[in-house]
Amino acid sequence: MLIEQAVPRVREAVRTAREGLVERESLVEAIVLAAVAGEHVLVIGPPGTAKSEAARRVARALGGTTFEYLLGRFTEPNEIFGPIDLRRLREGAVEVETAGMLPEAEIAFLDEVFLGSTAILNTLLGVLNERVFRRGSTVKACPLRVCVGASNALPDDDALAAFADRFLLRCFVEPVGDPFLEELLEQGWGVQGPPPGPVPGAMTALDTLSAAVRGVDLGPARGALAHSVRLLRKAGVTLPDRRVVRVQKLVAAAAVLDGRTTAHVGDLWPIVYAVPGAQGQSIAREALGELLKASQNAALSAAAAEASGGPLARAARVVEAGEAVLAARPRGDEPALLDAWTRRVEGVAREIDASFNPQAMPESLSSLRSRVAQVLTG
Repeated sequence: MLIEQAVPRVREAVRTAREGLVERESLVEAIVLAAVAGEHVLVIGPPGTAKSEAARRVARALGGTTFEYLLGRFTEPNEIFGPIDLRRLREGAVEVETAGMLPEAEIAFLDEVFLGSTAILNTLLGVLNERVFRRGSTVKACPLRVCVGASNALPDDDALAAFADRFLLRCFVEPVGDPFLEELLEQGWGVQGPPPGPVPGAMTALDTLSAAVRGVDLGPARGALAHSVRLLRKAGVTLPDRRVVRVQKLVAAAAVLDGRTTAHVGDLWPIVYAVPGAQGQSIAREALGELLKASQNAALSAAAAEASGGPLARAARVVEAGEAVLAARPRGDEPALLDAWTRRVEGVAREIDASFNPQAMPESLSSLRSRVAQVLTG
């Protein structure tokens, strides 16, 4: 499959996975970014904040084989990796039956990941780093594209912190904010039909983009990336050398998902997700504010906007949301439905007017504002 064919399919999978999730669009997009880059995501937040739902939706939209488990203090390795083959054990060989378990999953979600035993975490390191499962005489290549680990908080233990470092992207989630409570209630009370199926060819498209990452020309962005690391150090945020090098994969993946094989300064925004702590990410947004103003991504608009806070990324996000509102115009002339839709259109207009200077709007946003005005005056 060509890159030009793969990008639209992965973008469609992103849209499918995000639909109906309130304030979790950036998390969905970060998981897809990690999958294309061949990296993993750690999600930190209180219980009940849709961490697992976001991972499930990405897996469902991509159509990959999945493995999901809630770890606890007494979780046994065979619950994650599969049981010992007793027949082979009687013959003196330790082999593991991995069917349906983590070593055969393409997308994995491990809740309370830091509660795993030393045996589980040590085995996981091989799976996450090398995509190889080793136990006894069993050595198996793993098809894992991305693992999403979740926890209520980052660990204090140094040994666990070293394991957490294997998750390059960090996403911090909080309960849905006050302005979105009505939308949350509406989505939660809505009629629950069967979930949408996978986007045809999405997993193949994902693999095509992952293969293209290594061929991305990072030259135009490398100097700016090095400068951003210096700015972070100056602000007191130090990334280990290994993270700095691996961030390049995220930059390359962002470029590929935007339909390009050459990276530029607008692709630097994933560096914010590579900063390990929530406070550090906040400092990074401020320290890199000027550099990240150019951030934008057609496929990952919410993630780019959240990471950078840049005007182009925010504009792309508003355009995407506004187009969806305009497309949702109710059929027929029922006054109540039309009034509700008109209020949503007014909300789009207020957001544009409050957030952007009319003389400095990107063309796409200016076009949207004109069509919104036509609706409200017509």
